[in-house]
Amino acid sequence: MPNKVAILTAGGFAPCLSTAIGNLIKLYTERSPETKIICYKNGYQGLLLGDYIEVTEPVRKNPLLLERFGGSPIGNSRVKLTNVKDLVKRGMVRPGQDPLKVAADRLVEDGVTILHTIGGDDTNTTAADLEAYLAENEYQLSVVGLPKTIDNDIIPIKQSLGADTAAEQGSVFAQNVMAEHNAGTRILLIHEIMGRHCGWLTAETARKYHKWVKEQEWLPEIGLCEKAWDVHAVYVPEAYIDLASEADRLEQIMSEYGCANIFLSEGAGIEDIVAEMERREEEVPRDAFGHVRLEKINPGQWFGRQFATMLRAEKVLVQKSGYFARSAKSNEYDLDLIHRMCDLAVEHALQGHDGVIGVDEESDSTELALISFDRIAGGKAFDVNQKWFQDLLTDIGQPKAVPQTDVEEQL
Repeated sequence: MPNKVAILTAGGFAPCLSTAIGNLIKLYTERSPETKIICYKNGYQGLLLGDYIEVTEPVRKNPLLLERFGGSPIGNSRVKLTNVKDLVKRGMVRPGQDPLKVAADRLVEDGVTILHTIGGDDTNTTAADLEAYLAENEYQLSVVGLPKTIDNDIIPIKQSLGADTAAEQGSVFAQNVMAEHNAGTRILLIHEIMGRHCGWLTAETARKYHKWVKEQEWLPEIGLCEKAWDVHAVYVPEAYIDLASEADRLEQIMSEYGCANIFLSEGAGIEDIVAEMERREEEVPRDAFGHVRLEKINPGQWFGRQFATMLRAEKVLVQKSGYFARSAKSNEYDLDLIHRMCDLAVEHALQGHDGVIGVDEESDSTELALISFDRIAGGKAFDVNQKWFQDLLTDIGQPKAVPQTDVEEQL
């Protein structure tokens, strides 16, 4: 009996989804042309509702067309199969139904023998829940995931798909936005970058942007000043932020160059912001996974208010690169990584294996491998003690980063 493959993408967008879908279709068409392929629409939502697209011959003949585009042509959603209350509320299951059983039965009814999930920690931990349920109930199905997240925060995956492209696009975004530094006088520019718990994307975006600044020619005689264009502060959730000390340092920069440019992870200082909201008895908005909805909180605006008075800023400009960066098409680095990950994913799937493809940071190997679902978790912290990050801070004149955990232990 020939295999039948199902593909789904879930969670937030990253610059790899369309490319990964195209490559999986290409590889199955080459290696197992008799294999039927379907794509569930809008992630696990489509799986629960039985809503899918059949991959037809025109698509199989030109799958790499998808590499030219960002986003996901089959759609995403944030659905957690173990959050029964949320799924009932959203009409995806009926009261009394077990969503894991609904999903498993749907896969059996659709004749699926291989499921590929392309997503971040939430997507793949949900896949782990599904894989465990399938195994316990003796469903014959192989589940192989691909790690996607611009935060690069999946344990124990060294590099997730789309993260490098997102950092590159964040730098491109900044190359335009930072020109606003001389649209007036004493301007505070805050470039807010996605990263709920992990500061990797903010740090890497700042590194790429700083590198771009260093590569340009400047004419300070007419006001085209390298220092005014550069990044002046990088704030990530894992590093302690001394607001008073930083305000003094940035005020000096503001006075000399007319601006202060901050690259801010949206998760930096979020505990303080939430605590402030709770003190005011305001409702803290959360998603289906219990995560604080940062787009409702606006961390950049909060930091802007804290610094505005201390820096004597005449204008505060908060710009968010998140949607611009996460919806881009894959860059060359990610194209290569996607090609290699998809190749290994198809190989393991055809052999009936389960797991997530990636370089295992907890092993001595630097090669891609299949990592068991029970080892996949979210919340991998960015190590602020890494030499490249500390060197970046030194180069822009910011004090060396002190891990937030070290400060908490001292207190």
